[in-house]
Order: sequence, then C-alpha cells, then structure tokens
Amino acid sequence: MLFNSAIFLVFGFVFFALWQWAKNDRNSRLILITLSSFLFYGWWDWRFLFLIIGSGLLDFFVGLSIEKYPNRRKLFLFVSIIGNIGSLAAFKYSGFIFENIDFLLHSYGYNTNLKAGIPDFMLITPVGISFYTFQSMSYTIDIYRNELKPTRNIMQFFAYLSMFPQLVAGPIVRARDLLPQLLKKPQTTEQDRYDGLKLIVHGYFKKMVLADNLAPIVNQAFVHENMSNSTLYWWLVITAFAFQIYFDFSGYSDIARGLAKWMGLNFNLNFNHPYTSLSLREFWTRWHISLSTWFKDYVYIPLGGSKGKKWKGDVNMWITMLVSGLWHGANWTFVIWGAIHAFFLNVERRFRWTKVLLKNSVTRVLLLLLIMVQVWVAWVFFRADDIHQALFIVGKMFSFNTDFYTPLNFGDFILIAVGIMREIWIYHKIDRNKFYSEKWKFLVDVALMVLFIVLIVFLRGSGNEFIYFQF
Repeated sequence: MLFNSAIFLVFGFVFFALWQWAKNDRNSRLILITLSSFLFYGWWDWRFLFLIIGSGLLDFFVGLSIEKYPNRRKLFLFVSIIGNIGSLAAFKYSGFIFENIDFLLHSYGYNTNLKAGIPDFMLITPVGISFYTFQSMSYTIDIYRNELKPTRNIMQFFAYLSMFPQLVAGPIVRARDLLPQLLKKPQTTEQDRYDGLKLIVHGYFKKMVLADNLAPIVNQAFVHENMSNSTLYWWLVITAFAFQIYFDFSGYSDIARGLAKWMGLNFNLNFNHPYTSLSLREFWTRWHISLSTWFKDYVYIPLGGSKGKKWKGDVNMWITMLVSGLWHGANWTFVIWGAIHAFFLNVERRFRWTKVLLKNSVTRVLLLLLIMVQVWVAWVFFRADDIHQALFIVGKMFSFNTDFYTPLNFGDFILIAVGIMREIWIYHKIDRNKFYSEKWKFLVDVALMVLFIVLIVFLRGSGNEFIYFQF
C-alpha cells in the first residue's frame, strides 16, 4: 500500500477513526496498530507477512531467552543474527550470490546455472525487508548489551516491529525509543496535530510534486544514455537524481513522522539538509540518520571504531561503508557506491583538508561544491543499472565536452532550480524567523501548506513507488 495512493487515504481515515476509540486502552491500541500494520504490509503480497511474523517471533523469544538464560546469551544472540541475516540472504541476495558463483565457475570452464534453481518467489525482494530485519536485530542486540529489557507483551513487540508509518522505508526506530511510548496513553496537543499535518503536507509535496516530476528526467537519461554527450547535460541529470532521491526518501520520512505525531508518537529526524554539508563526514550525520547511526552503533563501533591504530580505524570504516552499500541492493554498483564514500571519507580523515577550507566564505562555497561532486559521482553508481553504464556516464561527466545542447526543456530546468532553491530556503529559514512575528510565521506556514496542496492536486507526477521500497 503506497502513501501516495487512494487506498491509503481510505486506510488512514479508517485507522484514525478507530484510533480515537482504541488509544485509551493499552491492549486495544496495540492490537489495532499490529493488525492495521499487517494489513498495510500484506496489501503488496500477503505471503510475505509470514516472513515478518517469523522474524518477529524469533527475536521476541530470543529476547526473553537472553534475559532468562544469561550464560547462553551469546548463543541466543547468534541465533537472532543468523536468522535475520539468513532471511535477508535468502530473499534479497540469493539471486546475486548464485549469479556470481555461476560467473566464477564459468570462468574456470564449468557450465552451471545455479540461479535457475532458485524458486521464483525468492527472487522477489519483499518490500522493506532490510528495514524491519535491522529493526528487529537491534532489539535483541540491545537486550544482549543490557541496554534494554525485553517486553513480555507480544502485541507490544509486533506493534513496534510492524508500525505501518515507518515499516517499509524507515526511519529505523530503535526499540528503546518506541517500546516505552507504546505503553503510555498517547496525548496529542493542538500543536502536535498541526506539526503532524505540516510534516505530512510537506512530505507529499516533496514526493508527488518534486521527486515524481524529476523522475522522468532521470529515467529517460539512464534508459537512453547515448542521447547526449554534453558534460553539462549529465551533471544536470545527476543533480536531478540527487534531489529526486532526497525528496523521495525525506518525503516518505516526513509523512511517517507526521502520521506518528497524530498517533501521539515521536520518530527522530531522518534527514537534516544533507546537501548543505561541508564534509563527507557531516553528510553522513545528515543523510538517512537512522541508518547511518545504526551502522555506527552495530557495525563500526563493535569492529573497534576509530580506536587504536589509524589503519584499523580506516579498515573498520571501509567495512562499514561496503556493508552499507550492499545493504542497499544486490548489485555491485551499490558496493562501489559504498566504496566511493569510504575512499573520500578516508582521504578526508587522513589529510583533514576540509578544516583548512572552512576559514572564509569563499572557500566554504568551494568546499560545499567539492562535497557535492563527490556525492554526485557516487550517486551515478547508485542509480546505474550496472557498472558499465555507471562508468560510461561518469566518463561523460568528466569529458568536459563543450556542447551545451541538452534534451532538457525549460520546465526541467525550472524543476531542478525549484528543488535546489527549496532546500536553500528551508535551510536558512531559521535565520529569517527573527524578522517575523509568531503570527506572520503561522500565516506564512498555512499559506505554504495551501499552496503545496494545490500543487499536489494539479502538478503531481506519475505516482511512482518510493525509491527506498526496493531496499
């Protein structure tokens, strides 16, 4: 079920109508959240409900077992990790794994086709499997670390694991943050409801007006990569994709956070103007915050983090970024995307050149542009169908072809400019607030929401799925 679909509007109306009745009783609201979330998820393919239920049951009982049998806590944690990683490997990476085994065997003269033996249903990646498996694993890991007490209420656990606003594309919510909220009677103020509405409207505007209208520019370019040799054209295309994926994903996160506010729950900020970062390290504190902190807490730090010798910290960072790349998809392009970020992070860490360029406004602008170039090059591999296509496009970007002809029309240029200006305007909004009274700020916010709703109705794009559903 898509947020940007008519059926979700019906679903949301029915849910919040029932929520007014159920929220005052703990068991009623936990049951309503769980059953509604199962309906929301099963709308795509009801068969994969068994996967999330199975994963949840495993970690629910593992959590209880870690507490009950402390001498065997490592064994139970191992069972949880193997179970979750195993389901990811089977349903998301089995085709990729066997395809690469076939390739290696073919290079040694063996004619195999192991991928053909995989059942068809296992070649379909369940929506959001990477999100809920990571969320489920963090529950048992936190219990193992004595940072969380396991819940004995199975409905509370499944309400946490399957919470429909963030189930299929995040943000990844930690059990220690959400489980306590589920036990409290939700209280929403008028300000909470208004803030939730604002998040939802802004989220839909980002997705349906900006991301969905940028999508055809990007899709056409990647389907017909020989359309233009212009260096300018390809930098514009990748700029369009950078803002498409940002508005698509941050739009989803905004809608999720807004729906949660209406339920009296709080999800942490997941995006914080990443394209204003002045270092790649800063970029990763602003982009997909819930995932980057997950990898830091559960991969990078357990490996040793930056403690000890510098080369060990570099190795730990490379491992974390490569795993992050693979998490995004079963394709070598994602691994290279992670490697590009690891390389530039490594250079930044070793030479500390970003600190030198922070001294004045001119060098800060140059630094901002340099970070964007690094991120944009990595985005090529993230979006490309294969490595060959990615290298071809990167070659066009750095061919310095002086042909300024592009297949883009005036509307495409305006759309890209609006996306960039919106981010700059929102980022500097705090600085301008001192010039407005509270009354004027409220009126401006309301006027913008009305404008965004009108644009959503009349200028919405083709209604594509959210990009991160595939992960």
